[in-house]
Amino acid sequence: MSDRPLVRERGWWGLFAGIILAVVIAYPLSAAVAFATHPRTQRLFGDALDDASRTGFQAFRWIIAILLAALPVAAGFAIAKLDRRGLQIVAAVVALLVIAVVVLAQLFVY
Repeated sequence: MSDRPLVRERGWWGLFAGIILAVVIAYPLSAAVAFATHPRTQRLFGDALDDASRTGFQAFRWIIAILLAALPVAAGFAIAKLDRRGLQIVAAVVALLVIAVVVLAQLFVY
């Protein structure tokens, strides 16, 4: 019974962290959706994206938007429900996803 208040407190910290993270990623998320939905945004990047197909560009931007939208939920859940080891695993997965996004962006832009 004494463990219950700690779980409830961790839930509130998870919610708070998710809200803060959602505020931090709001602008990149809106930019990713804007780039994915507007057909002429590929031209904003100049000659670097001439070789990329429109479908590939839009798919990349939608993947980025989905990952950014899922990040606050995943962070809040991880803080609320996981122990120290679980948090380390989630942090490692997020770091690998960020590295993969940077590598894919480098492939598309350069």
